Amino acid sequence: SFDQVMLCAIMGLALASPLSPHAVEHVIGRSEDVHADVVARHDDVRADGFDSSLQTSNGIQQSASGDVHGNIHGSFAWISPEGEHVDIKYVADENGYQPSGAWIPTPPPIPEAIARAVAWLESHPPAPEYHH
Repeated sequence: SFDQVMLCAIMGLALASPLSPHAVEHVIGRSEDVHADVVARHDDVRADGFDSSLQTSNGIQQSASGDVHGNIHGSFAWISPEGEHVDIKYVADENGYQPSGAWIPTPPPIPEAIARAVAWLESHPPAPEYHH
């Protein structure tokens, strides 16, 4: 899937980085991230779909399952530089990529006056116009 390709590309770039350890620490934020090891990895590709998972020694986790129709359910998680656990779940299907989690930004609520105006407009459709 696209997410797995991106994860592999990012990890490959990080491993191939010509930057010094100090420069990498400045970019990444934590020196132990540079030396993270893969603790567990599972890949099962079948004719009817796939299952994959990855866990690293610095707390990064990724898992995904896909079916024959191209639908994917998955999650990824890591520890933020502030030490907080970030966990994102997602579905990727005919409706697109749909992430969810407490860390996903959400739009502010619609002001009450606007919500009332929209409700009134929906309940009072305009009269049809007749053209001669």
